[in-house]
Amino acid sequence: MRFPRLFSRASNDMAIDLGTANTVVYLRDRGIVLNEPSVVAIETLDGVQRVRAVGAEAKLMMGKTPDTLRTVRPMRDGVIADIDVAEQMIKAFIDKAHGGKSRLPRNPEVAICIPSGATPVERRAIRQAAENAGARTVHLIEEPMAAAIGAGLPVTEPIGAMVVDIGGGTTEVAVLSLRGLAYSTSARVGGDRMDDAIASYIRRKHNLMIGESTAERVKIEIGMASAETAQDGLVMRVKGRDLVAGVPKEVEVTQAEIAGSLADLVGQVVETVLGALERTEPELAADLYDQGIVMTGGGSLLSGIDEALAKATGLPVIVAENALICVAMGAGRALEDPVYRGVTTTA
Repeated sequence: MRFPRLFSRASNDMAIDLGTANTVVYLRDRGIVLNEPSVVAIETLDGVQRVRAVGAEAKLMMGKTPDTLRTVRPMRDGVIADIDVAEQMIKAFIDKAHGGKSRLPRNPEVAICIPSGATPVERRAIRQAAENAGARTVHLIEEPMAAAIGAGLPVTEPIGAMVVDIGGGTTEVAVLSLRGLAYSTSARVGGDRMDDAIASYIRRKHNLMIGESTAERVKIEIGMASAETAQDGLVMRVKGRDLVAGVPKEVEVTQAEIAGSLADLVGQVVETVLGALERTEPELAADLYDQGIVMTGGGSLLSGIDEALAKATGLPVIVAENALICVAMGAGRALEDPVYRGVTTTA
């Protein structure tokens, strides 16, 4: 399908990786200009709601808001859960990416990344939110394709390549060749569920209630994919609320403990990849033996997850450079470079 204006030189045009945890914006001819949490703070005064903050500022408020203020994450599992809030967030990020609000309508042409397993209803919701936020035309690009382009894989050539993109809400696994997805699958496992698993473990084991931000910090600082290789001596002090006494409390958690709490989720990622390999055509599988697997997304930075995947598959596994922004970079390159014509759709 041809979309003549997608490759225009309009400086307002952009690519957006609308992620569950973070939103990354790529501006035509400028590259990545914004990378902020997908969080909106909404204030209610005299029955009237207004957006108080968006992005990094709103995330700082999570778990610390008064009754008149609430923080909302409009994305769940890679798709829109609250379309009204998502529209406000997209509009705010479009303005931020361009350096602030403008008196004149920008009407940018926008390429937005979507999970490969998104339903038609979920795709329409993403398109509607972007159009209502001011986009002139909305093009959709599947996240595995964008991730592969961003990681520099040969997606336009007759060579099989596999990408595993672990985002905040989903894990996308795809085998790509000749500008298309030869096979793709999606598992609703990502960074958010890892945070939940850590919080749940600490609650059960230590009778300590911790917030989302604290769980995320534990994952980043001492999270480990495999309990076998975890360092027992590596510990972290965690603060929260004692479930028994109801007072603030601090406990120590070890890397081995956290690895154990994440074992089931890491196993689901591995099983998803193994399932994709089983369904890959023999000629493409032969290419993968040579090319290996490339990992992208924030979840790929979990310590040891590449080693766990390599051990399970017997294939070389590489974590892409700039893994956190690969998807947005790939969508941006598709926006700019005619070589990738045809990898997005307006349908």
